[in-house]
Amino acid sequence: MKLFYKPGACSLASHIVLHEVGATFSVEEVDTDAGLTKAGNDYKKINPKGYVPALALESGDVLTEGASILQYIADQYSSSGLSPKPLSLSRSRLHEYLNYVSSELHKAFGPFFSDSATDDDKKQAGSNVESKFNYINDLLSDGRHYLLGENFSVADAYLFVVSNWSNFVGIELNQWPYLNAFVDRVAQRPATKAAMKAEGLIE
Repeated sequence: MKLFYKPGACSLASHIVLHEVGATFSVEEVDTDAGLTKAGNDYKKINPKGYVPALALESGDVLTEGASILQYIADQYSSSGLSPKPLSLSRSRLHEYLNYVSSELHKAFGPFFSDSATDDDKKQAGSNVESKFNYINDLLSDGRHYLLGENFSVADAYLFVVSNWSNFVGIELNQWPYLNAFVDRVAQRPATKAAMKAEGLIE
């Protein structure tokens, strides 16, 4: 497998999970602004959508969309326990959290990374992000270590990456103590450290 990524982007979640399961894989950085991979290839020929992540499989298929890639990896390495069994309530709960992070929290950060966004757009985005963080902080306030309880899942990798963007947009995560503790907890996982080091995000 080959993961196409951009340092610190949502593709980092897939990168973390590949390390979590001990997969054999390679990575290639993408300049999404230029539309080129590190090797100089036209990225849109790999992923016509033009953004990361994309996961090239041994079969020649290319899988896109972070939530889909995360679930695929978890299913391929089911013994890792990163996704509950199919047909279980926990499995549907995992999809609930993956969808929430993708469609609500991730999307809320959009204006911060848009060249066309105005100051008012970013102010509104800040309010939107804070409301999402309020929900997640309340969710974690029951003492659970991860979204599904005590077991780390692919949804936690995604939540970690998106929540960590607060460091780059001037939002103080310590306003949400349970979420802040969650981010610190995931940051200490060996797979997280390995992926972040590979992307040049930490030494």
